[in-house]
Amino acid sequence: MEKYQELVKKLEINGFTCNVFEDSYQVKKYLLEEIKLEDSIAIGGSMTIKSLNLFEDFKERGNQVFWHWKADKVDEELKRAKTAKIYLTSTNALTLDGKLVNMDGNGNRVASMVFGHEKVFIIVGKNKICKDYESAIERIETVAAPKNAKRLGLNTYCSQTGECNDCYTADRMCSVETIIHKNPGKTKINICLVDEELGY
Repeated sequence: MEKYQELVKKLEINGFTCNVFEDSYQVKKYLLEEIKLEDSIAIGGSMTIKSLNLFEDFKERGNQVFWHWKADKVDEELKRAKTAKIYLTSTNALTLDGKLVNMDGNGNRVASMVFGHEKVFIIVGKNKICKDYESAIERIETVAAPKNAKRLGLNTYCSQTGECNDCYTADRMCSVETIIHKNPGKTKINICLVDEELGY
């Protein structure tokens, strides 16, 4: 799509593979074709992935899928997820110069984005695109973190007020910040840009 041409160019310069899709249907079709039946899949905490019903699609098809959101024994599922060939998730923000900016509570999601899986697919709705690092952090502090904290019923300042105050609560979600500047050498990251608003 022409309006994403410059962003795609920046992402490719940074070593990422990037594909653009008109809608959710198209990106789901692509993922179901790219990821084979014999591939094991791990999913990071993501409202984008949840909204696309990808867990159900791959499970019904017969793939081995690990997702701690769907597991009774969360810690065991997280350990099993480390061995999966494919990792599916989203990002908190994508800057116009082609960097992925994320904030995480435990760090499992951001760790898996950069190391341990053969291929990583990051599905990004147009609402996640930010001008620069500063606007990416602003988005995380005023949109992504507050909405997720409220959804999870966490006792954080942002869940009550809608904005971050760098809290020290036990429920804090913003413990680990990562910026993926370039595609890491041991991982193949495929960024799927979708011309829809997806996730937080």
